[in-house]
Amino acid sequence: MPPNNVTEFVLLGLTQDSALQKILFIVFLFISLFAVLASLLIVITISLSPTISAPMYFFLKHLSLIDASFTSVTTPKVMIDLLYQKRNISWGACLTQLFMGHFLASSEVIVLTVMAYDCYVAICKPLHYTTIMQQELCQLLMVVTWIGGLLHATVQIVFTMDLTFCSPNATDHFMCDFFSLLEIACSNTYKLGMVVSVNTGGMCLLIFSCYSSHR
Repeated sequence: MPPNNVTEFVLLGLTQDSALQKILFIVFLFISLFAVLASLLIVITISLSPTISAPMYFFLKHLSLIDASFTSVTTPKVMIDLLYQKRNISWGACLTQLFMGHFLASSEVIVLTVMAYDCYVAICKPLHYTTIMQQELCQLLMVVTWIGGLLHATVQIVFTMDLTFCSPNATDHFMCDFFSLLEIACSNTYKLGMVVSVNTGGMCLLIFSCYSSHR
């Protein structure tokens, strides 16, 4: 819990219009259900099909799993707020949402980079593709993906827990986002924002460097 004992935040959401909120609820419901079911269908199809064993499909299965999880992190809370106009979120739930959002988003970026590397090897080194992209390497790349996402999210959470907040504790957002929390924090957030930006930028630079070194 923060030093000033803030227990919850108020998410102002997308709109205050009750009629528009019901329309958005229906739209988000169909979109989220379609996204989750489509991603899970891809995961199930690849997992059960013995003929789909190429590294591309292995990475696609993990990417689809991340997409399904990512949709489930924020969308249910958004739809509840739209339907019941219950806009408060506890400090613990906010931290959880923030952690899972950064964990899945950063993991997705790394998976996409790995898939780009897989395509590069297939196109530029076709004769060595099966030798390079062996099952052990694919599994190692996925372990690195999940660990990288976990480390990135942990850094974000550690810095968020050091923030202190003042009244009002309302944020102009539909979800818990680090920079939206910085806007309502009492403490000096300039250095903190720079550190978090460097953390995110450093991860992107590291991924780009790893990709470029294999070209």
